[in-house]
Amino acid sequence: MLEVDGLHFSYGDFHALKGLDLDVPQGRIGLVGANGAGKTTLVRVLLGLAPASAGSARVLGHDIATEPERVQARVGFMPEGNCLPLEETAAKFVAYAGELGGLPPNVARQRAADTLTIVGLDEERFRPIGTFSTGMTQRTKLAQAIVHSPDLVFLDEPTAGLDPNGRADMLSLINRLGDFGISVVFSTHVLTDIEATCDWVVMMDQGRILRSGRLDAVQTGHRVIAEFLDIAEPAATSLRTQGFEVEVDGRHLAVESSGDMDGFQAIMVAAADYGLGLRSLSADRRSLEQLFLEEESANQARAAE
Repeated sequence: MLEVDGLHFSYGDFHALKGLDLDVPQGRIGLVGANGAGKTTLVRVLLGLAPASAGSARVLGHDIATEPERVQARVGFMPEGNCLPLEETAAKFVAYAGELGGLPPNVARQRAADTLTIVGLDEERFRPIGTFSTGMTQRTKLAQAIVHSPDLVFLDEPTAGLDPNGRADMLSLINRLGDFGISVVFSTHVLTDIEATCDWVVMMDQGRILRSGRLDAVQTGHRVIAEFLDIAEPAATSLRTQGFEVEVDGRHLAVESSGDMDGFQAIMVAAADYGLGLRSLSADRRSLEQLFLEEESANQARAAE
């Protein structure tokens, strides 16, 4: 769905994107990072709204530099900031967005009504947008992004400013987009929102990609946790001689697998060699917050060198 190769972007002397490489499949993609990490800049470049300084990118198979119209015809965009005409009704504005997306006027009006019903604004669609709550405004922005049935929609901080109930409703709507055949790039700094909606995650910090992969694989990683029936140190000593990074705390042991080294197999062999009973053995599933903080710290250390 997204192919990025050596992508750079600068605002004057400020280097916002620093040689990004990405290969992302269809589905619900979480684009995460702190404010200022480069998420919105990357989305703008992928939409063809800002030309890259160097490198290349393809969206849905189309080159953003030479085929921006083809990209824009197949995507939708829900921006973060206030961007709606406050004096217009939701029905009129979303229908207008449908026409901009290539729908005939009569089709756009019907599609607007259907889409506003899907996002929960059926009864409010003839009210001026300026009278809407934050949650209703966010739903209207989502409706205009999907009214023309795009293949992919970019959502920039769609839960910003929402109360807990509004956030839950928006996340539910994002999960439903897959039922309509719409892939999602969900840009946010709220990591728990990504865990609730996405199946792939791209982590950014200071204009660089920290990690990209399936959410379950990224969270599990290569860390294996074991609990023994007795002191784990003999097994730890054996594992260290094999090149594993090992942490020990009494009967508990954690190893980091790498390359072709299988942490599960190595722990079981070490337990058998030393006659140690195993109480449990499992992959360590970390939260996105834990993982992001680890990757962010490592990236900052590299930048300081």
